[in-house]
Amino acid sequence: MQDPNADTEWNDILRRKGILPPKEKPNPEEEQIVQQQQQQSVVKTYEDMGLDELEENEDEFSEEDERAIEMYRQQRLAELKATQLKNVFGEVTEISGQEYIQQVNKAGKDTWVILHLYKQGIPLCTLINQHLSSLARKFPQTKFLKSISTTCIPNYPDRNLPTIFVYHEGDMRAQFIGPLVFGGMNLKIDELEWKLSESGAIKTDLEENPKKQIEDKLMTSIRCTAPTKKDSDSEDDY
Repeated sequence: MQDPNADTEWNDILRRKGILPPKEKPNPEEEQIVQQQQQQSVVKTYEDMGLDELEENEDEFSEEDERAIEMYRQQRLAELKATQLKNVFGEVTEISGQEYIQQVNKAGKDTWVILHLYKQGIPLCTLINQHLSSLARKFPQTKFLKSISTTCIPNYPDRNLPTIFVYHEGDMRAQFIGPLVFGGMNLKIDELEWKLSESGAIKTDLEENPKKQIEDKLMTSIRCTAPTKKDSDSEDDY
């Protein structure tokens, strides 16, 4: 059966003959409500779209929607750019002496750089490289580099290894030179993380120096085993 409300030539003839009642004129307020609902629907749609989908469907949007979409697109691009900048590193990169200026001095604005000078065959250097690989993944906004010491600095003495230099915007902010600074092969990754965080190169979630906990336990142990004054006096009586 044909819809009597449809806009067809036949229905127009029937209306002129009085067979069909005159078509009701749309209520302006109802039309406005419908338009607003359509606009809201469009907004919800483009908020759920990716940048590629927005470009594919941009012909379907009104002028007002296009302005809103452009603002939304710029916001999304800024968010993507910020995310990419924050996660641009994430690993320890090997560099040579020729790459030093580009990788360190020209690292970029507000970029922290951690450079480890090492040599193969030195166990503590190997341990620190392992720790730095984990920290590089944990703190991808910081640039982690490593370089064989004599490749980066000719005639650099092995007694100074391992060495870590910390830079910010090309300026050296901290240096850790020699095995004693790191505590030898007992160095834990949390201790290295804390040490680097004190230089400002990384933002740790550790609340206190993990080395301090070990020192506190050691001092407690020493106090417990140390003879008291009373025990000393008793020994003097013999």
